[in-house]
Amino acid sequence: MKFKGISKAFSGKFIHFYKAEYETEKGNSKVYEMISRDGDIKGLENGIKNDKCDAVVLIMTTPDNSKILLNREFRMAVGDFAYNFPAGLIDPGEDPVEAARRELWEETGLTLETIDEVLPVSFSAIGITNEKSCCVIGTASGEFAPSTSDEEEIEAGWYDREQVKELLKGTSFAARTQAYCWWWVKQA
Repeated sequence: MKFKGISKAFSGKFIHFYKAEYETEKGNSKVYEMISRDGDIKGLENGIKNDKCDAVVLIMTTPDNSKILLNREFRMAVGDFAYNFPAGLIDPGEDPVEAARRELWEETGLTLETIDEVLPVSFSAIGITNEKSCCVIGTASGEFAPSTSDEEEIEAGWYDREQVKELLKGTSFAARTQAYCWWWVKQA
């Protein structure tokens, strides 16, 4: 694919809608609709392509790895509850670890105890956005508390492998959470 140009079609408070034009190997024009956190994309380099980590995803277990932390959260885009890892945007001036600590506390009331690894940036939803996330893997502890935001309906909880197996049989999940949980259950 050869990049031909990009134009912004709409800007909201947090998301910007673009039409990116490409030329296929056979010379056909392909207009691709995408969204971005970046409201000032002008081109492919340093625009569509970037190294910025926009958000964090927290993959937390108990210290003995017997339970995994999941949020059952009402997601407005699907009009229903779905299971997901705690996650959120990185605020200006924060690094991924600072954002992870804040998001974990805001969404669950828990404290980030250990960090085993911070994975390099990856795409959040590669089919519709250039947004990138960092996965922070570690352990958490404390008592659950309601989300600090009245705009989020989150029920956080620890789930053992048998409980996760049952959820995987038909409960709504975010794709990355479902994939990781499937793998985690198989590690027993």
